[in-house]
Amino acid sequence: MPKLSKQEALELSKIYSSAGLLSQENPILLHRPFRSPHHSISEPALIGGGNPIKPGEITLAHKGILFLDEFPEFHRDVLESLRQPLEQGEIMIQRTKQSFCFPAQFSLIAAANPCPCGNHGSPDKECTCSQSQIASYKRKLTGPLIDRFDIFCAVPSLKYQELVNQETPSNIGENIKAKIAKTRDIQNNRFKNDKNSTNAEMNVEQIKKHCQIGNDSHILLQKFVDSGKLSARGFHKILKTARTIADLSEKQNIDQRDILEAISYRLQENN
Repeated sequence: MPKLSKQEALELSKIYSSAGLLSQENPILLHRPFRSPHHSISEPALIGGGNPIKPGEITLAHKGILFLDEFPEFHRDVLESLRQPLEQGEIMIQRTKQSFCFPAQFSLIAAANPCPCGNHGSPDKECTCSQSQIASYKRKLTGPLIDRFDIFCAVPSLKYQELVNQETPSNIGENIKAKIAKTRDIQNNRFKNDKNSTNAEMNVEQIKKHCQIGNDSHILLQKFVDSGKLSARGFHKILKTARTIADLSEKQNIDQRDILEAISYRLQENN
């Protein structure tokens, strides 16, 4: 992720200071947060609350990443509590005489096995789960919450040779980060007169303005929407993702290849 701006660093430092997570030796947070709570976490600990009220993990992940490993193992109520902050970028906590609004603009990354034993769909290992177990497991990964994800990616298991021969060029991380930083600059310039700073935060009017597509892309998306494979939210998320794909290539306009790539990421959830 790109470096924190001065304004972001100050905002995050206030959050972490109020949570008692900064010291006198390090009073300013200089790096984007990465939070990875255990799947046994309670709802107040995730979204905020308690007595006295404290910010939760989603606020501590503000402007950074919230990583939820073993996603289906989290309690259903805990997962459902993510719906509002994912949509609005903040969380409102109500009490009898008070209400608190905490910022929560985080990137959510969730990891899950395809089934309880982890072998469903594997060409090499036999799945020992019953159909009812698989259905029950996947039930947590459907509905309005999952519809708020932008990208789905299936990751196959690695073979031995792939594990021992993983040679990564030393500069690959720097090159990727530089490309992301340049793309973020494009988006910051695009929204310099707006409250948001990234494509992911676009509202419907901004999508109409900045995500214009050709007739061939309209026809393609119409097929997916009319067939029920894409919800209205999914349609808008594909346009946002396609806009970002085009930005990564420094293109002014979204072409059909960008739309196709965004669709491929989105519809993997059904595989």
